[in-house]
Amino acid sequence: MINKIKIILIAALVAVGTLFQSCETTELELTNSPNNLTSGDPVFLLNNIQIQYRNSQVTFNNRSSELTRIDYMFGRVYFSNYGANTMNGPWGDLYSDILPDVKELENLESEDRDLGFNIAISRIMQAHLMMQLVDFIGNIVPMEFATQPTEFPTPELSTDGGESSYAEAIQILNEAISVLNNDPPTTSASDLYYGGDTSKWIKVANTLKMRAALTTGDYSTFNSLVNAGNFISSTDDDFQWQYGTQIAPVNTQHQDYQVDYTTSGAGIYYSNWLMNTMLVNNDPRTRYYFYRQSECTPGASCNPAGNGETLQCSLQAIPTHLQGTPCGDIWCYMEGGYWGRAHGNDEGTPPDNFTRTAAGVYPAAGKFDDDDFSGVSDFTTNPDAAGGQGAGIEPIILASYVDFWRAEVALVQGQNGTAAGHMENGLRKSIAKVQSFIGLDPNADSDFAPSEGDIDAFVASKLVDFNDSPWETLGEQYFVTMYGGGADAHNFYRRTGFPTSVCPSLEPDPGPYPRTFLYPASEASVNGNITQRTDNNEPVFWNTQPLPPSN
Repeated sequence: MINKIKIILIAALVAVGTLFQSCETTELELTNSPNNLTSGDPVFLLNNIQIQYRNSQVTFNNRSSELTRIDYMFGRVYFSNYGANTMNGPWGDLYSDILPDVKELENLESEDRDLGFNIAISRIMQAHLMMQLVDFIGNIVPMEFATQPTEFPTPELSTDGGESSYAEAIQILNEAISVLNNDPPTTSASDLYYGGDTSKWIKVANTLKMRAALTTGDYSTFNSLVNAGNFISSTDDDFQWQYGTQIAPVNTQHQDYQVDYTTSGAGIYYSNWLMNTMLVNNDPRTRYYFYRQSECTPGASCNPAGNGETLQCSLQAIPTHLQGTPCGDIWCYMEGGYWGRAHGNDEGTPPDNFTRTAAGVYPAAGKFDDDDFSGVSDFTTNPDAAGGQGAGIEPIILASYVDFWRAEVALVQGQNGTAAGHMENGLRKSIAKVQSFIGLDPNADSDFAPSEGDIDAFVASKLVDFNDSPWETLGEQYFVTMYGGGADAHNFYRRTGFPTSVCPSLEPDPGPYPRTFLYPASEASVNGNITQRTDNNEPVFWNTQPLPPSN
């Protein structure tokens, strides 16, 4: 009976998709480690590692996207918005869950029990998470201390801005690749990402090495990895988490879907900057990303008088620092029923749940926008208003992203024609993948889907823009492409300062754009060897460029 209960509990953890978001797009981390249940079982240990890793990717995707206007950011001042609790989840995922579970997997392996595959893919996820924590925090706890908690109960942080941790992560990736090259999978059913396909995990590891080389400016290593060819280059290799449609006993739906497709209407606001950028460019992905519940936003030409109850700012003047800028035209409302919010808007929530724009069919598996302008709902109440029932994805590293990496490196090296080709490849892969999601919405009217001519015209226009303003166009289209999986946008923005078209915050003085977040309160409050920062201006070791504009 005990074993049966244990299996049920772990199955629930494997299926869990309850990373809820509010209109400020903050998610609830699964911080309680189930190690007491998984101890001694390699399948359950691997499952927990994969789930905790996914949790961290949701956090990184959300925080990075908020900062770079891919998503809407609630709150006026950066330092206040991203306090000491911001990175508690990913920090705990690595140090409290993944590292102990990997150690236990290693202890369970023996001559009669080959766990090489479990350990190798777990270490790949560990290495990625280590580098991401460096990217967002800077100095982290070195593995030599983190893996010996008894001997080092209050470990010190690295002092080199995270450079040694990056190097350690690369070594971990190389070791994992070596294991996978010589140790075929034995537990494929417990691989929740690739079903035990060793070759795809090797591509992930090599792609993470490419990411590290790009981030640190090691373009020679980057190009060597590209020339070797064994990386994520096809959509078939995309690294992503697959959500489900189950509601009970555990909800496995995409977290944005859970918040937007309810009997109470939508609960998330989407970025006015991103929606406007896509609209003015006739981006063929727009109807897939966003679902409009209303065809008229207060203040727009359809309702110039505005509505103080549902959109208070529609009765207000444009903020002084936005007047005369393109962002002044979209600071509150847009035409066509695209109803979101501007960067830094900290107003409360009016009764607009059935009028604001909701999550579309990509990547959250909501509804495809075919101009029906009906309200959203959950599947149990109104199946016709539920779209794809939340069976979307959490993008982690997609082939389209990698094409943009290659474009960046080519551009740095003065190969503008090559860079344009890579950007085009990234756009076409992204559009094709996004378009494939229309099949998730059984009621979608495909007559509203873009034609091949529409797509070709869009790509051609972006290539013209690239020729005129390569960095601006590359950054803008990279951000649009990363919608739903924007963890690396924060890195790109700090590396390059582009795109400059992102709208300033509604707060005239929001403080400096964050170089790093505070050390996690969960660690700093109990570790006397960590002195908490008093600002977010300390750079990561690779961040040698000037800060992006203070906006």
